[in-house]
Amino acid sequence: MSFTRQSSGLFVSLSSLVLMPFIAIAALASDVTMQTPFGPIEIELFDQATPNTVANFLHYVNDGSYENSFIHRSVPGFVVQGGGYFYAPPGADVIPAGDPIKNEAGISNTRGTIAMAKQPGDPDSATTQWFFNLDDNSSQLDSSNGGFTVFGQVKGSGMDVIDEIADLTVWDAGGAFGELPLINYPGSGPVTTDNLVMIEIEETSDFSINQGLNDAWYFPETNGQGFFIIVYPEIQSVFLSWFTFDTERPDSTFTANLGDPGHRWLTAQGSYSGSKAMLDVYITSGGVFDSGSPAPSPEKDGTITVEFTGCNSGTVTYDIPTINRQDVVPIERVFADSENLAWCQAMEPAAQ
Repeated sequence: MSFTRQSSGLFVSLSSLVLMPFIAIAALASDVTMQTPFGPIEIELFDQATPNTVANFLHYVNDGSYENSFIHRSVPGFVVQGGGYFYAPPGADVIPAGDPIKNEAGISNTRGTIAMAKQPGDPDSATTQWFFNLDDNSSQLDSSNGGFTVFGQVKGSGMDVIDEIADLTVWDAGGAFGELPLINYPGSGPVTTDNLVMIEIEETSDFSINQGLNDAWYFPETNGQGFFIIVYPEIQSVFLSWFTFDTERPDSTFTANLGDPGHRWLTAQGSYSGSKAMLDVYITSGGVFDSGSPAPSPEKDGTITVEFTGCNSGTVTYDIPTINRQDVVPIERVFADSENLAWCQAMEPAAQ
């Protein structure tokens, strides 16, 4: 494969030139650290303003999708882009992507922000790829293609690291790698991990699970279901029930199998550390609350990871093999003025 140097390029689907206002970001936030050959990049994520985008990004971070990935695109003075490919000797392969997510544009694409890349002409097409804004790109990116969703901000000296990456010589390796930044590449021969800007991404959080999280939680966009969460610090465990409800009782002859109409709830329990709880799912079906007949004994089936980014925000990541369902659900308290919220904040000064 031959390479030629590239010095500039166009980011797909840029057309409109309208400046959008910057939205103030809430204090509660998740953090990630991106390790690069030039040093770490610390990023604050905007959980409150872009909950679906952050949950989607953290899902790929925590399931290992970005392992052995690299920066595959650099346009000087514009963007540095990654999250699309991983090194698979002797070449590269595409990072497997889940369903695209709904666009959450609104925060301006200014220098030092990280945003989601997407397909031209489709605002709701973002999956795994993201980019850093090297300059104030608000006039180009805030409105074109529905606006590009900014979901985080580089912290500290992280932009110095990104600027070093942006200063690398850019080569044309063809296809998606037409603007590939390489380290000390001699101009011929195979490209190795010594030449690529390899990255590792890990979630970091100052928040810790505490009893103030005990409450009813829900995903506002999903009607008719919710979560009840209880923290047991004495045994370092979390209990979660996920329930749905209707206005009418199902027919008594109906068998309510998991995932079918009529199924009402499942439970999960497990240990926690820091901001994250790893739970085993237990399926309970066939019971009615005012019935004299007990429900069958629950059976273990799948896992749920509950991660809190603050006293009023978190995500539920579930994997239930028997019905082949996996997803990430952002959650918040049902009662924003809950006494437990104040209790949580009192026990967790870092989250205030």
